[in-house]
Amino acid sequence: MSQKYYMSTYGLHDFCSLPAGCPGAIGYRPPMASPDIAPAGGRASDRMALPRLTQAKAALTQEVEVVDEHGERGRISIPAERDLTIYVDRRELVTLMTLGARPELLVLGYLLNQRLIESAADVESVTVDWEVGAAAVKTHAGIDRIEERTAKKVVTTGCGQGSVFGALMGGIDRLHLPGTRMTQAQLYALVNAIRIQESTYKSAGSVHGCALFTLGGGDDDVSLLTFVEDVGRHNAIDTIAGWIAMQPAQLLTGGRVFYTTGRLTSEMVIKSAQMGVAIVVSRSGITQMGHEIAQRVGLCAIGRATNRHFVCYAGVDRLVLQPELAGTR
Repeated sequence: MSQKYYMSTYGLHDFCSLPAGCPGAIGYRPPMASPDIAPAGGRASDRMALPRLTQAKAALTQEVEVVDEHGERGRISIPAERDLTIYVDRRELVTLMTLGARPELLVLGYLLNQRLIESAADVESVTVDWEVGAAAVKTHAGIDRIEERTAKKVVTTGCGQGSVFGALMGGIDRLHLPGTRMTQAQLYALVNAIRIQESTYKSAGSVHGCALFTLGGGDDDVSLLTFVEDVGRHNAIDTIAGWIAMQPAQLLTGGRVFYTTGRLTSEMVIKSAQMGVAIVVSRSGITQMGHEIAQRVGLCAIGRATNRHFVCYAGVDRLVLQPELAGTR
């Protein structure tokens, strides 16, 4: 697919730079939009400021025939993986490999986490069409210096091999986090909530899960706001960023905690901080750069969190330790 720039709908089009069926190509018709994802509650003016999102659906698993070590045949479920090419104002931006659970929120969160837009209100609509594997983003005023800002890409670590634009690594020291604190009892409650959560991972494996929690006033009071799975943890956190952007402010009161099944890389730590999350919890560990950035921004990074075990790598002042809850060694 070409990287050529497209004029707006009322200007000239280079009709040859996209294959038929893609947004902006000859004969393309966007899919019929399902009811838009609207924030729960909030003022009418708040809802008008948010983008219109389709609700494209796709199968998340499929059955395949397998043979085990005994030579016995059977059928099991495996997760889907499909490509989604993002076009911003008819300009091809990037292709993501994704499970396809919440593609519109993934696209919105990707643009936010790459700092290409300031808020969801910068976007007029996100239209996803799985028949052509494309997402058409229409902004209100375009993206300033988009070619310059997307020229440098950094391939990130991990499954699904994500990539970030170079600017993501800048401005770290300008991030300011809230004074969130969490008790050890709340950490255990959070881990247990993930344990009992129904998931694609339980039925098919091979995916990462991410979740956003809020902390209540009780010693072990936590609330699961949203849970997302994808073939790469970077997609899952971007989807959560998109979900946050579509919610009314009153839903997001209280301290927030981000959970991931994947390791805490620099990308995951930066994106968590950009979402205003001061505590991150992982079932896995942390990388050197992830640790350095967590310390720089004052983020609490907790890893190896399973059952009653955990390791706090950074920001231990945000964790109210209750070692008596850990049981015997």
